[in-house]
Amino acid sequence: MPRGIPNAKRDESAMRYTSFHVPLAPNPKHLSSTYLKSESQTVWSRNAVKAGRGRAPDESGAATPSESRRGSKVLVIHPGSRCLRIGRASDVTPLTIPSVIARKHAPPVPPPRYVEGIARPRKDRPKSQLPPVQNGDEYAVPFDPNDPFETKLAAITISLRDRMRFYKLHVTQNAASIATTFNESFVPEIIPEVNDPYRVEWLTNPNEDVLIGEKALRLADPQSSGYVVRRPFHGGKFNTRDYSSIALCLSDIETILRLTLQEKLGIDEQSYQEYSVVLVIPDFYDRFYVQGLVRMLLMTMGFKQLCAQQESLAATYGAGISNACVVDMGSTKTSIACVDDGFVLPETRMLLDMGGDDITEFFYVLLEKIGFPYKDVDLARSYDVVIIEDLKARLCTLAEGDVALNLYDFVVRRPGKPTEKYGLRAYDETILAPMCLFEPRVIEFDQKREGLHPISHPDVTEGLIEQTSDYFTQAMVISTQHLLPTAVPATLSAPEQLQTPPEPGTQTPGASAAGEVSFAPSPQGAQTAAGTAAATPSADGGTADDATPTKNEEDEKLGEAEKPPGGDGSADAPMEIADDEGESKAPTPSATATASTTNASATPTAAAAANGSVAVDEQPSAAPAPTFPGGYPIDVCFEASKLPLDVAIFNSARAAGGDEKIRKYLRAVLVVGGTALVPGMAHALESRLQAIATPLVPNMEKVQVVPAPKDVDPSILAWKGAAVLGKMDGVTDLWLTAADWDLFGMRALKERCFYL
Repeated sequence: MPRGIPNAKRDESAMRYTSFHVPLAPNPKHLSSTYLKSESQTVWSRNAVKAGRGRAPDESGAATPSESRRGSKVLVIHPGSRCLRIGRASDVTPLTIPSVIARKHAPPVPPPRYVEGIARPRKDRPKSQLPPVQNGDEYAVPFDPNDPFETKLAAITISLRDRMRFYKLHVTQNAASIATTFNESFVPEIIPEVNDPYRVEWLTNPNEDVLIGEKALRLADPQSSGYVVRRPFHGGKFNTRDYSSIALCLSDIETILRLTLQEKLGIDEQSYQEYSVVLVIPDFYDRFYVQGLVRMLLMTMGFKQLCAQQESLAATYGAGISNACVVDMGSTKTSIACVDDGFVLPETRMLLDMGGDDITEFFYVLLEKIGFPYKDVDLARSYDVVIIEDLKARLCTLAEGDVALNLYDFVVRRPGKPTEKYGLRAYDETILAPMCLFEPRVIEFDQKREGLHPISHPDVTEGLIEQTSDYFTQAMVISTQHLLPTAVPATLSAPEQLQTPPEPGTQTPGASAAGEVSFAPSPQGAQTAAGTAAATPSADGGTADDATPTKNEEDEKLGEAEKPPGGDGSADAPMEIADDEGESKAPTPSATATASTTNASATPTAAAAANGSVAVDEQPSAAPAPTFPGGYPIDVCFEASKLPLDVAIFNSARAAGGDEKIRKYLRAVLVVGGTALVPGMAHALESRLQAIATPLVPNMEKVQVVPAPKDVDPSILAWKGAAVLGKMDGVTDLWLTAADWDLFGMRALKERCFYL
């Protein structure tokens, strides 16, 4: 009401100055109608009634007169990074089929393609003698500063030596030269074919047009035989590097499924309509990836019904727990997500572009550095990859006590050549290789993206509103704040912060004078007993009293770049490790950033390191035009994929909420996937996460890695959980039929699932 009018009634509707249209009075006929006011009138209920007419209901996989076991008519399909796991829900273990296919190709046949994802030493530089160790320190690491690879490797080795110093483990001097002398002079032993019980029957000129799985890997020479070998899956998505069209990729996936069902499970094409499918999809999924697989299974192959489930939730079902921070470590990717009472928290999802294949390649690079006796290694050939992967599975470990100059043996089986037995000496290469997950400086992330292209198109839509969570999550934003300008988009600001930034000119406990938070525990004077926060190994593998050489490692741990000038001192800033005297250590020349593609990255120089400071690139006067989703000047998802594993897990738990949530999820870290089989993985994660969380989270108790159930392979735990879901009565409400998909498309998954 205008001012000046007496006795004006106060308007409490908060709609004084608005053009809101007042709706008309409701029609009495609408009030008395019962249309769509009960569950039985929805399209899902009507379709269920139609499906149940004429036959016994078996929506939840319940036993019927035609079934022998509960869930025998439910297929569980889990496309992994390298293998496809498929089987009935009633089976104890799934069939594990390598997701590879070989097709006949008209000449000329393109050669096999291999993209290197690990940095390599300079080959044009002659071998030089390393400088001697100064002051007789057995934990010192000499390296050649002229080779970028040597500086990166030296930083990882320093982290290992710090942990060995903490556990009081001795270092064998000149172990590398001893191993190199033995390996270069080793002569292989020829094993006769009659004495080789594991000889391989190589396929030289097969008559089949299509080979899948193990048969495709047993091709002696695919190029000369006229076959093209491809892998349709890559990193939880379609392999767009080897396929120019998504239709061709889906055709190969369909062929692999059809042949596997017919040859391994005895299910012919006419029986597809009797089977339901539980499809396991990645946590941070691509919408077009899910859409393509669901359309293929329901419309093209003609299965009865389908239910899609995320990997993390399926893993918790398999482990029998309801709350956990699930870390799924595959061959080409590592995904992290927090599960809360049967629901995957969408803002906690993280996707790291590294996995078991990076360990395999880095292990080969390290073995080649010490004179690997088998010289003719080509990682583009399948049988050479099998040799390195077998060595990785038998030798690699994350337990510092296993580091020793040991003698190993391995067998080389090649088509057309006799079997050879080699001997190998190795020292710390067996633990440095898996440490690349915690020190990803040697991984070439930009090079790994070569040839990959997005499958989405801005002009193609399914009627769903695109959310920012389709491109990145809050955990990814937290992980890349040090790469962003000071002013971030207001629409995506962090809803909850771990701690408030300190006021200018003040210093918080655990922070350095530069305002950077330290992940190292208290100095030696604060140590009270072993196992306390003060005696916990630091995040990079060192401890509070021997964290001197670790500043360069922690700078790259939060995204390979320095925070722009003017940043606050929050926990998202690059971390700095303080020594016993309280002075912050500047990075050595080995702290050169390797994979940052943003303008906020900085390259420490030798002069800056000598002066005890790091030079930071000047920021441009104007921020670059936002060209990435969310209005950010960088690709948040890609930059967050470079994080070390321990930092990514902590940021995922941090995105769940406050300190109580962080403590809740760090007390239940569930590690699944094939890479989780590396010995010592649980202790390596616990010690590093404890060092990160103790100074940053109040009242932080012991970090605990939950082991997989007894006698269950962690690589099939997600499949086991999906099989449990397929036999539950509650899955009845989640089934999606072909009629539903034809009517609604992707909106049907949104209605029937919780994650869209």
